[in-house]
Amino acid sequence: MIENFDVIVIGGGPGGYVCAIRASQLGHKTVCIESRGSLGGTCLNVGCIPSKSLLHSAEMYYKANNEFDKIGISTGELSLDVSKMMKHKLKTVNGLTKGIEFLFKKNKVTYIKGHGSFLSKDTVNIKNIDGTENNIKGKHIIIATGSSITTLPNVNIDEKKIVSSTGALDLKKVPKRMVVIGGGVIGLELGSAWMKLGADVEVVEYLDHVLTGMDKEVSESFYKILKKQGMKFHLSAKVNAIRNNSDGAIVEFEKNGSNQNINADVVLVCIGRKANTSGLKLENAQVEKDSKGRIKIDKHFKTNVKNIYAIGDVVAGPMLAHKAEEEGIAVAEIISGKFGHVNYNVIPNVVYTHPEVASVGKSEEELKKSMIEYNVGKFPFMANSKAKVNDVAEGFVKILADKKNDKVLGVHIVGPDAGNLIAELALAMEFGASSEDIARTCHAHPTLTEAVKEAALAVDKRPIHM
Repeated sequence: MIENFDVIVIGGGPGGYVCAIRASQLGHKTVCIESRGSLGGTCLNVGCIPSKSLLHSAEMYYKANNEFDKIGISTGELSLDVSKMMKHKLKTVNGLTKGIEFLFKKNKVTYIKGHGSFLSKDTVNIKNIDGTENNIKGKHIIIATGSSITTLPNVNIDEKKIVSSTGALDLKKVPKRMVVIGGGVIGLELGSAWMKLGADVEVVEYLDHVLTGMDKEVSESFYKILKKQGMKFHLSAKVNAIRNNSDGAIVEFEKNGSNQNINADVVLVCIGRKANTSGLKLENAQVEKDSKGRIKIDKHFKTNVKNIYAIGDVVAGPMLAHKAEEEGIAVAEIISGKFGHVNYNVIPNVVYTHPEVASVGKSEEELKKSMIEYNVGKFPFMANSKAKVNDVAEGFVKILADKKNDKVLGVHIVGPDAGNLIAELALAMEFGASSEDIARTCHAHPTLTEAVKEAALAVDKRPIHM
């Protein structure tokens, strides 16, 4: 006998599990199907969370080796236990995945460990992890299967010498030399972590700058900071091949018309991600995809099939966990007759290196392209007392405001704790705040947030501490 559900969610990542919980809270009989065997998706299992654990450990090690002595803390000779570091990372991940399972039980969400695919518009086949198979029916079906890595043609990722982000999070020792293919967020985060643990890191990037899509001034400033820290770059370089050898791998690339080679112990390939739609048997439900293999949806996340929705990395938009979560909440509320909405103009983006990079809203390049006149307010952390005291004074806060009405259109930060600082600006933009609104808001002293206030003052050319 086929069991019926009000809501079937295929995928237990940030978008899927949040959608399932909210749908159940709203009174729907809900099931979430996850093939990985643990909830949280790429983000929690092999992405955001383990990479932040590694970045934190790397930064602590780097500071102990290079900065503690400056403030009078003598540590003596340090040793690095990569195995113990990885166990700590795994303990964190396991604790969080179990936490989601607890939330499912608390909110009465049925959790199925298996692979779901469509038999028809309302029926999903499940190949369970234990080898059994069964079918379920759903009034509403939400696709939240996330994304997976893309690689270069004819490059075999073995997760030992040539690795993806997954393999880079599970190396057994610090490589002497690492080459990162791709100067985007993931490549720079993981490259930075292994560099601070002792690796010699070189980045090969096809474009002439890193962090594609970020504000150009922020990208250039961050590039200089990473170079100062010791990261090497080959920009405007096209990778032609990656070949294994006895010691590791050789990266062959072309730059300025000449061919060059780099030997490495480990090559990390981070050139993007693709929507996970293969294996869903979308054709059985007649669900349409776009030219990039993503599922086509309308503004209410509905596919061309009226009872099937899609969210997260399988649809257009930034591949960010928090974007997927917002969409998951919105879908659950829409199918419940409520008003579900995601403001795509106010989705923050963060690079969790040290210093961090964070942005929300439009870049200068986007405003110029749209011919929107704007004012700029900038304030350096070098002039912020808390940043100076903590010896983390690199970078700046940059606010872009509409020249006509002073409405904040975009904010870009390079500096300490940028990922947390950006939240204030996202909230301001969500409520349509002006730069003057931020400037007139009292900020505690001494804090890093004062740099935000001063940048807002600078929009009107009246900063106090610069």
